[in-house]
Amino acid sequence: MQAQDFKPINIRDRRPASTHRADDPLPLYPELLPSEEYPVDALGPTLSKAAQAIANKIQVPPAIAAQSVLAVASLGAQAHADVLMPFGQERPLSLFLVTLAGSGDRKSSADAEALWPIRKREKALKEEYDLAIKDWSIEAAAWQAQRKKIEADKKLNYSGQMDELRALGDEPPRPLFPFITAPDPTIEGLIKAWVNAPAALGIFTAEGGQFTGGHGMNQDNRLKSAAGFSEIWDGKTIKRVRAGDGVSILEGRRLALHLMVQPEAAAGFLADPLLRDQGLLSRVLVVSPTSIAGTRAYKDVCPHDDAAIRAYGARTLSILEAPLPLADGKRNELQPRSLKFSPEAEVIWKTFFDHVEGQLGKGRELAPIGDLAAKIAEHAARIAGILAIVEDVRVTEIGASEMENAVTLADWYLEEALRLQQAARMDPKLIKAKLLLDWMHGTGKEIVTFSDILRLAPNAIRLKSSADEAVATLVAHGWVEETEKRPRKLRIVREG
Repeated sequence: MQAQDFKPINIRDRRPASTHRADDPLPLYPELLPSEEYPVDALGPTLSKAAQAIANKIQVPPAIAAQSVLAVASLGAQAHADVLMPFGQERPLSLFLVTLAGSGDRKSSADAEALWPIRKREKALKEEYDLAIKDWSIEAAAWQAQRKKIEADKKLNYSGQMDELRALGDEPPRPLFPFITAPDPTIEGLIKAWVNAPAALGIFTAEGGQFTGGHGMNQDNRLKSAAGFSEIWDGKTIKRVRAGDGVSILEGRRLALHLMVQPEAAAGFLADPLLRDQGLLSRVLVVSPTSIAGTRAYKDVCPHDDAAIRAYGARTLSILEAPLPLADGKRNELQPRSLKFSPEAEVIWKTFFDHVEGQLGKGRELAPIGDLAAKIAEHAARIAGILAIVEDVRVTEIGASEMENAVTLADWYLEEALRLQQAARMDPKLIKAKLLLDWMHGTGKEIVTFSDILRLAPNAIRLKSSADEAVATLVAHGWVEETEKRPRKLRIVREG
């Protein structure tokens, strides 16, 4: 693959002519350019057929289905291998994915289709756990009783007691918790549970607002959580020292993440300068497809689509069930093998690296998303490794076809990030203002009181501070005007 095979990113080429007139209210957002169609075929034979089948069956944009199947593939693949980068360092095959879709866009239904192999695996683990915990309870009780007996034996001197305790051995290990996914753990809760949980886990939820707006991401914990998740994405050893829990040192852990979030709930997370400066957002791949609600006339499920979903499920389930490469004597510490690039794949990756680097720097096209752009080649390498593992869990080398597909996907994610950034769709202030304006239009009234906003408007703007800010934004943009101060009344200047 030569450098000219990549087209420099310039989404201004797709910008339609402005239709704004001088007497119109100012748009709340810069115009959102149309998204390029998600390159589903680049997901490889198994995942591409599944993503398209789920999109057809549930009637969602292909990007939503693609994120779900890629997340499942990452969860399975990350346990088996790391990718060996050309500069000699290894990187996990873990992906952090975020899907933005509104209520009613069927993101939960699409995710349920993709997650069934995970649910089946977790059911099997639970059945094994229920049997193992009974035996463990008996063994642990017997061990505790024997230890107490040794400690209470006054006939034993110090060395004799030590000999007896050595002969008794360690306490029987509790069976690992029977889950491989969790919806919204805090970083502290995750690390605490990970001492006795499987080594490869996923944070998967169709209600991602609970994660982005939960305890772990509040103002007091946001920086700590972001740093922790970034370290896990990097594959670093996890070290925690806490007064109550003591010292935790966890090696060989892997974490995939997929949050499906409504845009207004995601805005504060994806636009947070602290999270960007810390580096977490550069580790996240986001899609925000245009809703197709209103175009989804009922259609029967195609047997071909169901077959594709079943084939994908069988393949990913086999990866989840495959024996894990564990460190000697460890139950939940991974020691993944290295996936190297083939010579052809390495040329493709380096060409992509240079293609992106040439668009970085002050004043250049990718400068607004320079943090993500600086890591996008690594994202591509991770995706390539996942695609290779999906087709053969024992593969030892990433081929040219997987790398070509991976850089195609990475280039699309980069352009999607730039599209959203340029349209300010991640500005929480503007999102709340748009939410208020839509609600005001929905009331059917020309004049709305401020007290009605506090009582009846969407929850995100019922606090006075939030309502004041949203009203001020709408007034500044010319969409509403205050007609009275006491009581406050707002008139819609123009329907949008």
